[in-house]
Amino acid sequence: MRNDYLERVLTARVYDVAIETPLEEAVNLSARIHNQVFLKREDMQPVFSFKLRGAYNKMAKLSPAMLKRGVIAASAGNHAQGVALAAQKLDCSATIVMPVTTPQIKINAVMALGATVLLYGDSYNDAYEHALELTQQEDATFVHPYDDPDVIAGQGTIGMEILRQHGAGIYAIFVPVGGGGLISGIAAYVKRLYPEIKIIGVEPVDSDAMYCSLQKGHRVKLSQVGLFADGVAVRYVGEETFRLCQELVDEIFLVDADAICAAIKDVFEDTRAILEPSGALSVAGLKAYVDREKLRHKTLVAIASGANMNFDRLRHVSERAELGEQREALMAVTIPEEPGSFKKFCALLGARSITEFNYRYADPKKAHVFVGVSVHNREEALNLIKNLEANGLRTEDMSGNEMAKLHIRHMVGGRSRDVKNEILYRFEFPDRPGALMNFLNNMSHLWNISLFHYRNHGADFGRVLVGMEVPPSEKNDFKNFLDNLGYRYWDESNNPVYKLFLA
Repeated sequence: MRNDYLERVLTARVYDVAIETPLEEAVNLSARIHNQVFLKREDMQPVFSFKLRGAYNKMAKLSPAMLKRGVIAASAGNHAQGVALAAQKLDCSATIVMPVTTPQIKINAVMALGATVLLYGDSYNDAYEHALELTQQEDATFVHPYDDPDVIAGQGTIGMEILRQHGAGIYAIFVPVGGGGLISGIAAYVKRLYPEIKIIGVEPVDSDAMYCSLQKGHRVKLSQVGLFADGVAVRYVGEETFRLCQELVDEIFLVDADAICAAIKDVFEDTRAILEPSGALSVAGLKAYVDREKLRHKTLVAIASGANMNFDRLRHVSERAELGEQREALMAVTIPEEPGSFKKFCALLGARSITEFNYRYADPKKAHVFVGVSVHNREEALNLIKNLEANGLRTEDMSGNEMAKLHIRHMVGGRSRDVKNEILYRFEFPDRPGALMNFLNNMSHLWNISLFHYRNHGADFGRVLVGMEVPPSEKNDFKNFLDNLGYRYWDESNNPVYKLFLA
């Protein structure tokens, strides 16, 4: 099997369209984590992603008759552009089925390369199923984004380049994982020549299809996936990619969105390039792995897999990067509502930079302050909290509280004493027209909305915080409403930050 993929990679046809990307040292990151870190700059490809390697290798091996009938693919982003560019180079027609929720910038990029774009369904799975139907109807060739030996081999040329550019001495290569095509190709080549090099996959905690599959020993289909790192938002990994990962991959590491945002900033500080979330995933995993294993003085490689970042996501990334790097502490501090207490509180914060400060009078005896403070690391944040507590100021650490980070920091002071039977829920709405009306139409007219907060973070979904007055006798009806709605939700009614600032 390995010999088969070794030959496939060595004979892969990718360089008609792809370039051999540089392997660059991340000097600042290397110094900070005490290891030599190299970035494989796949974001520098003509379509700003590695995906064209596999797409072109697959299509270049089609017969003239098959090329004449055209190709069809399903994608919401990078694979679509890879197929479109390959079709342009090979002078064949390409139809790309994309979900209707695909950002216009990605649709325009595919059309600019000459492909036909067909919008269908609300998710990648909908688009994928429709693309397969079209393939049968039109007798065309379907170009799978990951579960195809020629696609896997095309991605494997990245591993070939890494070994040629650096050779022996690499301790581990960190690879983002969605459907598994990239890590399978790299592992199949690298492990054949240097089995001692660790191949470590990285997935978001809310899109962990390969991790769950390897844990269970068979492919697991996720009921839903997170969309922040949309390039790896795959519910069901490939059959062939799962087989290769089972045999060749050393470990799958999971990271959260804050860690990904911090990694985007790390790469920017070293290269001035802005990776998309899935493109920086491997860097986030590398940092977490170094921290867990206490690694020092090793040579580590991270695949910077893509840079097709939506511009309107940058605000969210910049907000969360400091938290992901644990260089900001968010706290809810209770101080006496009396002269001098505010000054005492500020003095205890010392000379640290205050990133956020929210306060509003709410009680004659005590005041609740929501504050963000710059720190050097997590240990400093914990010591600051201990010091505040030791000085009689009750302090809640909100640095890991998702509701606090997404909503409450923008809403402090919104308390109402006239609200009865209020419950609070956090939702992820599909960011498309009609999503709010669907919510309102399904909600009972007897339930009054007492709080509503929405903020666009540039993702494919909107984060919404909703307070509603629901009598205890109607809790079962409310549960049915949630189950039938079809949106992801979290009950935040007992969240401590809600009780401090809004209840």
